[in-house]
This record gives sequence, C-alpha cells and structure tokens, in this order.
Amino acid sequence: MIHQPVLLKEVIEYLNLKPGDRVIDATLDGGGHSLEILKKIGPRGKILGIERDGGLLKQFELKIKSLKFKDNFILINDNYRNLKKIAQGNNFLEADGILLDVGLSSWHLSESERGFSFQKDEPLDMRFSEKNELTAREIINQWPPEAIEKILKEYGEERFARQITKAIIEARKKKPVISTFQLVEIIKNAVPLWYKSGRRLHFATKTFQALRIAVNDELGNLELALKQLPEVLKKGGRGIVISFHSLEDRIVKNAFRDFKRSEAAEILTKRPVRPSAEEVLENPRSRSAKLRALEVRDRKSK
Repeated sequence: MIHQPVLLKEVIEYLNLKPGDRVIDATLDGGGHSLEILKKIGPRGKILGIERDGGLLKQFELKIKSLKFKDNFILINDNYRNLKKIAQGNNFLEADGILLDVGLSSWHLSESERGFSFQKDEPLDMRFSEKNELTAREIINQWPPEAIEKILKEYGEERFARQITKAIIEARKKKPVISTFQLVEIIKNAVPLWYKSGRRLHFATKTFQALRIAVNDELGNLELALKQLPEVLKKGGRGIVISFHSLEDRIVKNAFRDFKRSEAAEILTKRPVRPSAEEVLENPRSRSAKLRALEVRDRKSK
C-alpha cells in the first residue's frame, strides 16, 4: 500500500520552511512528509527522522539508499516521547520545525501482520515496536475485567464496554483469545444488532483503537512529546501536530493553550485545520485528521 501523507500542503505551509532549515519529523512513517520538506529546505537542510518501528525505518532507509539526498537525513529508531534526548544526542536542539503526525500508519494496517486491523486474521499483537513488552493478547487474556473495561471506555469511548468486557472474560475462560478474528467474533456477539449494521463505523473499531492506544501508551507518549516542543524548537521555530481522534486532539489543544498562557508559544491555528473534500475523496483515512500549529516566542524581543 502506498503511504499517503495527510494534510501535506498544510504541513508545508505552516512550517514556513526556508533553504537550510533543520526539521525534526518525529513520526517518520513512510517519509511522505519528510521528502516534501526536503524539497523546501534544499541541499543544505537537514531532517532528523524518528520512527519507533524498526521495520518501517529500514524500509525508508532502503527507499533513499541510492538517492543523492540520503545524507540530508539522520534516522533514529526510537520513541518520540524521548524527543529532547534524541535532539540533544544528534546536535538538533534549536530546530526550525517539528512535525508530529500521530496517526496509525497504513503499513501497520495492511502489511505489519500485528493485528491492527479487524479485517484480517492476525495475531493479537498491536505493538508499534518490538521493544515494547505489552501486547494486545496479554491485555485480553491476563488483565482483570475492570482494567479492560476502563481502557475500552476511556481510550475507545466504547458505549458497550461493559458487555464486551464480560464477553471477553467468558471467552478466555474456555480458551486463550489469540487472534483478531476471535476478538471480532466476541465483540460481535456482545453488542446489539443495530450496532452491527447500517453504521459507517465498524462495531470493532473502538475496541481495537482502545487496545492499540493501551499497548503503545499513545496518549502518554503524546503528552510527554508535546511538553518538549518549546525546549527543542528555536525561538520562532514551529511545531505541527496532526491527530486523528478526539482524545489526541484534546491533549494537543490543552498543551497548546498552556504554552500560550505561559507565553512560551503562540498558537497559529485558532481552530484545527481539516483536510479538504478532495483529499478525503483521494485518501479516506485522512477524514478525521486535525492539524494544530504553534510558533515558539522570541522572549528576547519582549
């Protein structure tokens, strides 16, 4: 599946790039955003690309191996929660721009074989990085019912969290739940008929989302990374965050508001920027994307 970077035109616009800039792509993925950024910052520009999935990073390394601009990239296999430490270790503090695109990669859904998609029968894994010990299988088979119900409610905003949890507990008493299709069948039998038919959203979507967020501590990682933006960006540098569901966007909105209150940064987007109708038509997965941008203030000029 070809990786389609979301809100690409808007990312470039809000980063306000110039030749020679140094930009951190903290969620490299397939490199779609980074390759376009490189066109703007030119041969003297540098990109620090961070990707927590070693498999995805290797794919990108192979993609650029024979290209003349490969030396413009510094590629790091790590979690963006360690943003400042990574920047320090690679002489990348005072960056001109930082991009965080916290959406799920198309590659993870279609090719990773780690159980991210409820449409394919795969092992219940859901880890973005093999360095991660926790898996979806462990949550489903070993966590107590109250903990499972809690993540389904909080991370999935699943209205039938209690019924689904009860069905999971009953199913795992009989045999371990180890595959995505097993889990989908459990959810299917736990929710009412109307919830399974005639809806745009698949009945397993929220449960799978909740498990993925819990396995990868996605919201915790985002909160930690956001706090570091003003410390890693130079004065006048810009930070762009693309989120894909309300939980993420709320965290971004609150963090940006706190930066504004403390006069650490100015918010550039009064409301989140959404993809155009044309982009949604071309790339349906962009539908729920929201972009927010900030600029670090130059305190010396105050």
